[in-house]
This record gives sequence, structure tokens and C-alpha cells, in this order.
Amino acid sequence: MSLDSSDIDKIAHLARLAIAPEQRARYATDLTNILDLVAQMDAVDTSGVEPMAHPLHMAQRLRPDVPREPNRRERFQSIAPLTEGGLYLVPKVID
Repeated sequence: MSLDSSDIDKIAHLARLAIAPEQRARYATDLTNILDLVAQMDAVDTSGVEPMAHPLHMAQRLRPDVPREPNRRERFQSIAPLTEGGLYLVPKVID
């Protein structure tokens, strides 16, 4: 695919970019090269390739799920204005 300066003007307008007229040819060449690369990648048969969530095969280093602070729910609810059934009650905002 080959882009000309009118295509560059349209793309620049859509992207809200100000491109100097003397740079249009360079942008047209660069974007054409990018689109050609995308076309080459699109032509590759990937029917047997499993999708990946991340390009590197790495496992997450997870820490053990252990509570680090004591449970202070009873204390916090004892000083709250209104509670019921372990929940905080707040004034109704939406009618």
C-alpha cells in the first residue's frame, strides 16, 4: 500500500497532528513501510499458533496470601454511627 500526501493530510487531521508540508513525503514513506510490514505479518499462517497473553513465558512471582494486619472489624464498627449485620449504614442519597 502506498500513501501520498493527501492521505497523510487526512491521517494528520484525524490524529489532530500538525505536519509541516516539507515532512509529508517522509511521513508517507514511513507509514507506507509500516503498512507493508503489517501486510507481511498478516500474510503469515497463524492457524496453528495458540494465542498468548504475554510474549514471554514467565510465571508470576506471587507472595503467599497471608493477612498482615489483625482483623479490627469489631472495633471499627463499634465506633461507626450506624451498622447492621456487619455492614455500615449510610444515609440514602438517591430517591
